[in-house]
Amino acid sequence: MSTTHERGLSVRGVSKRFGATQALHSIDLDVRPGEVVALLGENGAGKSTLSNIIAGVFGSDTGRMTWDGQEYAPAAPRDALDAGIALIHQEMRLLPDLSISENVFVGRQLMKGGRLDRKEMDRRTAEVLHRLGLDISPRRLVGSLRVAAQQQVEIAKALTLNARLLILDEPTAALGAEETEHLFAQVDALRAQGVSFVYVSHRLEEIARICDRVVVLRDGQGVASHDTAQVPVRRLVEDMVGRSIESVFPDLTPPTSEVALQVDGLTAADGSFRDISLTVNRGEILGIAGIVGAGRTELVRAIAGADPVARGTVTVDGRTLRPGDTRSAIAAGLVLVPEDRKAQGVVLDMSIADNVALANLDSVSDGAGFIAPARVARIAREACRTMTVKGRVDQPARTLSGGNQQKVVIAKWLERKPRVVILDEPTRGIDVGARAAIYDVIVGLAAQGIAVVVVSSELEEVLGLSHRVMVLARGTDRGVLDRTEATDVAVMHLAAV
Repeated sequence: MSTTHERGLSVRGVSKRFGATQALHSIDLDVRPGEVVALLGENGAGKSTLSNIIAGVFGSDTGRMTWDGQEYAPAAPRDALDAGIALIHQEMRLLPDLSISENVFVGRQLMKGGRLDRKEMDRRTAEVLHRLGLDISPRRLVGSLRVAAQQQVEIAKALTLNARLLILDEPTAALGAEETEHLFAQVDALRAQGVSFVYVSHRLEEIARICDRVVVLRDGQGVASHDTAQVPVRRLVEDMVGRSIESVFPDLTPPTSEVALQVDGLTAADGSFRDISLTVNRGEILGIAGIVGAGRTELVRAIAGADPVARGTVTVDGRTLRPGDTRSAIAAGLVLVPEDRKAQGVVLDMSIADNVALANLDSVSDGAGFIAPARVARIAREACRTMTVKGRVDQPARTLSGGNQQKVVIAKWLERKPRVVILDEPTRGIDVGARAAIYDVIVGLAAQGIAVVVVSSELEEVLGLSHRVMVLARGTDRGVLDRTEATDVAVMHLAAV
């Protein structure tokens, strides 16, 4: 008769090499029924490689696995799914031109009488979306959803699989506090039914809330294992990076009294926000906080000219921008680092150099209007050096870690010597080491006299980086707090009004 331990997942001595890179070195991992095990580590630590091996995406070079007390060696993801193991990728793999229910049941459509049973697919999808706190039509096209809602659709797919082991890779990266709690409630309900989880996250404050144990990888090796999740965040950070972290957020320098960005009475064409006014001085960092759906992303996209407005003005250094015109904004020195770097920030199949060049065609072309490759390479090398991007300038952006991709997005805009920089979710899905580097960049921009606006779903990030914090709720300005009065309690009180 199998023991409880045998009925879970056991990984022993698993290693994996990709060319000259040893991605995993003899990894051991146990996941028992009804248990949530946190798998932590910086980008490149081996978390995704181990997750992919367990999920059958590719095989290991050495080692063995057992599942339910039986040998387990999936040759493909279908083998893992048939065994009851599912991986929910951090990078969303949805089909934008299909409905939510079609995405949820893609590859396993429900049939009735030889025909597609859309009614039942819609019913089951609506049920699981409701459990996640997303009450929208299952027939809505996925391409019309914001990033947070798309992430919930990915999670809904997992919940309909009836898997007994779910590997969740950054499941809350795009979610706000309310959506995260809905997900945690589902995890708690499923673990009570014996469902197990491997939980990969860079949000270390979540670990104590949802996990039972913690395993930490560094450079492809298991470096720490904690029998409880009640581990101080500082200790987990030190496990992950191999050194002491004295301060995550750099010290801020005082801003000037000169206004760089002024927004007056801005109202969205789609009604997502209304009558927003704000100013940001040179050298100031303004944080924008609020729960998902508050209109934060819609606001900064409108300020940058990416979305249309019904009324209101945006002024940079006294120059009023043409509404809904990104070229006008960029020409005035206002740039936006978008929330979805893979879809909107970088062209994944292009090199680092070409990505930098896209935002700086006027600088990389010769007098006749042709692109000068030598100039592209030179500007890209300088941009990468400034942003400490780890990679060759001829390397495809797809091959970079999330942190380095984000650095490329920031680097290409900094080449334009902007006066105002807006960053929407600047550290989403990025490990703690890369976060610290990006925080240094953000504070460094302000120290140079650039006006900075930061939108983040992570309240600690907004509070740690900002001179002032604007709180949005349901598309309206609920108040602006100075750094001395901006606490998590004060911000959430305004956000929940």
